[in-house]
Amino acid sequence: MRSKRAKATDFKQSTREHIRQRDRYQCLFCRLGKYGKSQCGRLEIMHYINRSAGGLGIPENGVTGCTYHHQLLDNGNKGYRKEMLADMEEYLKGIYPDWNKVDLYYKKGESI
Repeated sequence: MRSKRAKATDFKQSTREHIRQRDRYQCLFCRLGKYGKSQCGRLEIMHYINRSAGGLGIPENGVTGCTYHHQLLDNGNKGYRKEMLADMEEYLKGIYPDWNKVDLYYKKGESI
């Protein structure tokens, strides 16, 4: 049985589809033309606050990204993580005026 935290940090299928539609089925970073151009093949949903840090699986914590840029954000050795997170934050703040990092973390005992 999965924990409440694991469930809260996963993007549900309906949330994934909402984010894809919101982002017009395009990788944020390919659209910005930053951090190397990929072929934008497989699209994934990227957490702003990582799941491992308790980042919730909600639209305010996710953007659409291609596999290349998702790996660059999570495991890249080119040192772009800080800049990529800043771009994600700016994008999400433009969509959600009350966006706040603090609201993106799982808090034990709170229901979502």
